[in-house]
Amino acid sequence: MSVSRHPIALRLERQVGSATKLLATVMVLPLVDGIFPALVIAGVLSTATGVVETGILIFGGSATAAVILAEMDGSRREMATSVLLIGAVIIPLAALEAAFAPTFKGFLNLPVFERFAGLVILTIAAKTASSEIGEYLPSPGIIIALGLVASFEPSGFVIATSPEYVLNGAAAAGVGVAFALTIALLSPHLRGRVDIDRFRFGSAVALGVLALPILLGPFDLMQTEAPIALAVLAVTTLFAYDPNADVVGGDSPADGSDGGDDGTDGAGDESGDASDDDAVGDEDRGPTDPPLDTPPNAPGPIVDDDVAVLANGGDRDVSDDDTDPFADDDSRAPWL
Repeated sequence: MSVSRHPIALRLERQVGSATKLLATVMVLPLVDGIFPALVIAGVLSTATGVVETGILIFGGSATAAVILAEMDGSRREMATSVLLIGAVIIPLAALEAAFAPTFKGFLNLPVFERFAGLVILTIAAKTASSEIGEYLPSPGIIIALGLVASFEPSGFVIATSPEYVLNGAAAAGVGVAFALTIALLSPHLRGRVDIDRFRFGSAVALGVLALPILLGPFDLMQTEAPIALAVLAVTTLFAYDPNADVVGGDSPADGSDGGDDGTDGAGDESGDASDDDAVGDEDRGPTDPPLDTPPNAPGPIVDDDVAVLANGGDRDVSDDDTDPFADDDSRAPWL
């Protein structure tokens, strides 16, 4: 698996710390920086397709998948519990923010604000695809603030709400939580088989496709109910998934894959070579002590006089004999 080292993800990881907190930050971020309310006001959640696309691409997407696959540890039960706890916070917040959408619509020029909403999504897509390009682009919060200023019409301010917006907002957040839960449950199979960087780039393309109908609304272009963004994300998933890739963690030690062709590892070969060398050395060197299993009635070893002299601490006179058994063969035992 190619672990994504996107600078924005690394910065969030350093600031937040644990993987669960990082996942909560990634999934809550659309509610904090105003992306989700902008989409609600722009009318993206008015259809079932828009609800599903917003849930998967805004609350889910590549960032959520990357955190679960590359950062979170533990069993599937533990990861699923963490995702459900995060969802218990995100869904009510999304419903609450969506409830104020009719109020915002009353004092905003919707055609102008919708262009800024599409620009926000396009900016996020560019930041997701390339960190270098993202350095030159403003933050989503700044774009939304400029959109509010440019489209503000105080004469139409009326406090209103609608159950439809609440249900659609909660449903979009629920789709995002379901996406994260699916990734968590399938994480043992997906780890090592999903290229996160490739999936991240495809998610950026899907976000761009989602933004095009909003940006090109005045020109009546890309106005279709077909889930084009979801189709792009599905194709991206097929390209990012490799079922034949090795699972992260490698083979277990019991597999013996680190050894040679005969199934033995390097340490065993070295010990075997060392034992062979010791065996050869023992054959070349004779024993240094007399054998202890000599029968009691057997004749004692024949000891050379020169050897006896040396054993008693004396000096051997080499002139007594022309041959020196120790010089001729150093490996010859004294009792031989």
